[in-house]
Amino acid sequence: MLLWPPIFTPRVRVPLFADPCAAGFPSPAQDYVESELDLNELCIRRRASTFFVRASGSSMEGLGLYDGDVMVVDRAEEASHGDVVIAEVNREFTVKRLQLHPRLALLPMNPAYSIIYPEELQLLGVVTWFFNSTRARRR
Repeated sequence: MLLWPPIFTPRVRVPLFADPCAAGFPSPAQDYVESELDLNELCIRRRASTFFVRASGSSMEGLGLYDGDVMVVDRAEEASHGDVVIAEVNREFTVKRLQLHPRLALLPMNPAYSIIYPEELQLLGVVTWFFNSTRARRR
């Protein structure tokens, strides 16, 4: 489902801690905030050409993109080899990794899905960010 026109909420700044969080062996925690982080500034370069859309299906799970995740898509971003894109294939939209060489292809990030070799390619935009909830997949 495309969310258009985009719905923007007032900017909310949240604390950004100075020290990164170790994803391996934990280190002692620091008790100070370096700055604030605005997700609008982080994720949206061009407000007029950016929209959000939810992912559907499991073809991009190898990338960490799951059914129901929210993608940030920029229509003005020029797509490059290796970018994750929203493309129109057979009058339907799909999200895949773009391969420009040696042959034009849309690559799923799940081996259960087939590579798409389009004759023509209509791109809706480049996925610049996506968000998922770690709690949504707990069962």
